[in-house]
Amino acid sequence: MKYRRILLKLSGESLQGSRQYGLSTEVLQSYAGQIRAAAATGVEIGIVIGGGNIFRGLTGAKRGFDRVKGDQMGMLATIVNSLALQSALEDNGVKAKVLTSIRMEPIGEYYSKSKALEYLESGTVVIIGGGTSNPYFSTDSAAALRGIEIEADVLLKGTRVDGVYTADPEKDPHAAKFAEITFDEVYARNLKVMDLTAFTLCKENGLEIVVFDMDTPGNLGRVLAGEPIGTLVKR
Repeated sequence: MKYRRILLKLSGESLQGSRQYGLSTEVLQSYAGQIRAAAATGVEIGIVIGGGNIFRGLTGAKRGFDRVKGDQMGMLATIVNSLALQSALEDNGVKAKVLTSIRMEPIGEYYSKSKALEYLESGTVVIIGGGTSNPYFSTDSAAALRGIEIEADVLLKGTRVDGVYTADPEKDPHAAKFAEITFDEVYARNLKVMDLTAFTLCKENGLEIVVFDMDTPGNLGRVLAGEPIGTLVKR
């Protein structure tokens, strides 16, 4: 395997599958199967999941919610998703723990770097819920922060799109995909890989990012094996 330890960022919206809202059992089982296969190779796996399939704080603010309260609701949504993925992983025979950035035992253990590393080194998949525990920070920022903290070799951003393009491939049929791109070029081209706070955290700490399509079964394993799918963002 190309990587020893990874931080996998999963989109909350992807977990809803073809639904308008909530959780798709089919998507959860697909993700759990891919993660099980990856864990079986000995790769240590940390995971951060968004909450947009349940509630997104920024959207709530536009509907009249206080932004801080809205972001706190979004944090709770990420924990619902974390528990759902933990359940799917355990159903597939994978040891998994949910650590939360907000104290809420017995739902999950309170996150610390030392606790996360202890579980990772024992072969347990660690799902870190609750974002950064602070409003105004996205789950992309949480993924970047946790990836740096657990000393991951790479941040794998699993999305519905198979990489980084010159433009939105769903809107522009002439959009071209990058196999590799530097952090500086992403800034220069104003490409939307993740929000700037998260992106800058990765750049400043040398955490490479691979953007790939997680919804195609087997793709996680292909990325871990070093196959050139998706887009690598590096210094």
